[in-house]
Formats: sequence, structure tokens, C-alpha cells
Amino acid sequence: MNMKKKVLPYLVFPALSLLVGSVSALLTGENMMLYQTVEKPALAPPALLFPIVWTVLYLLMGVSAAMVYNAAGQYRRKGLLLFFAQLAVNFFWSILFFNFRAFLVAFLWLVLLWALAAAMLAAFFKTQRLAGLLQVPYLLWLTFAAYLNFSVYLLNS
Repeated sequence: MNMKKKVLPYLVFPALSLLVGSVSALLTGENMMLYQTVEKPALAPPALLFPIVWTVLYLLMGVSAAMVYNAAGQYRRKGLLLFFAQLAVNFFWSILFFNFRAFLVAFLWLVLLWALAAAMLAAFFKTQRLAGLLQVPYLLWLTFAAYLNFSVYLLNS
């Protein structure tokens, strides 16, 4: 594989991840102000933290996917399919939570996202160890997000 073909995925996959997150945020728009108005648990971070964390996570997702794309191995294809699947599921979470205010449905959707991300992490790890390790912060954040989502559901129903 020539150098251009090896480098291009490191531009495409992070850009795709950031694009998915950006379009989801644009579609959610002003509805994100909901976070300021709902009852939140004690460990809820300030709203300013979310775009920073998600930008880093989307970049890590993209870099990991590029690493897997450039790697060989029997879990490569599965890892990339899981990458696209979890990215699609990720896209809809904020719409469910903020636009539709469907807190319980959003939580269940987040459980699905967590399972897909965990499976992606495992497939990435088996393909390229570092690619899997780079997904640990994503899985930890999704775990924390599930706590926040479920707490918002309990506190506001």
C-alpha cells in the first residue's frame, strides 16, 4: 500500500466522525438548551464540557478506524462494520434525548450504543491493539452518559 493510501484514511475517518457529530448537533440545535432546564444528578458536568469531550472522542474514533482500515486481520471488516453501526446509532441519540425529550427511549438507545461501541472496541483491539485502547475513553464516556441519561429520566418523570 503506498503512502497516500495509508495516510488518506487518517483524514477521511476522523472527518466522517466529526461530520456525523456535527450534523447531529445541528439537527438538535437549540433543543440542547434543555440540559440547562432539566433536573440533573449531582455529578452532571457543565454543558460547556460536552462539545469538547465529543470532539476528542470523535477524533479518537476516526483515528482508530483508520488504524483498523490500514491493518490486516480477521476482525478488520467486523470492526469497521461496527464502527459505522455505532456511528449511526450515536447520530440519533441526541435527537431522541433533546428534540423528542424521550429520556427513557434515549437511555435504551444509549445501551444499544454502548454494546456496539464495546463490540467495536473488542474488534479493534483484536485487529490493532492501540486502536482498541483508543476507544476506552469513548466507552467510559458512554457509561457516564448512561448514568446521566438515566438520572435525568428518573429526576424528570
